[in-house]
Amino acid sequence: MPAIGGDIIEITYNHPTLGSGSFFPKSEEDGTIDPGGFRTADEDNGVTGSGDAIYKKNRKRWSVEITSRWDANKANDLERLNLLSNSSIESTLTFELANGTVWKGQGMPVGDVQGSSNEATMSVKFAGGGFLEKIFKPTA
Repeated sequence: MPAIGGDIIEITYNHPTLGSGSFFPKSEEDGTIDPGGFRTADEDNGVTGSGDAIYKKNRKRWSVEITSRWDANKANDLERLNLLSNSSIESTLTFELANGTVWKGQGMPVGDVQGSSNEATMSVKFAGGGFLEKIFKPTA
């Protein structure tokens, strides 16, 4: 069975006080998905003098990085992103991919909130604790 990639089609949020909405990633832009969980450090010196391995495992939060459209006139994308980023309360977020897969997690935008006036886009990173859960996977 072939691997099928493609665009992240839509990101939805449901925030307890700010309401619900969507962000729409730019087509043909790479999106990065890290489901979170424990990661084993890549340390060349992670070994004892007798040759036994030493593994260091640390938790990493989940994250999704994308380039989204910035509709300054109608959707107020940057303003909504800024409100979500300023809030101390997490949203329920879903990420729908072109291959039919949907991921879900509790989190918020992290990092800078900036829009490109020339490209009408904004770089966005969402992150949260725990795991990013695959809630829908298409069947063959």
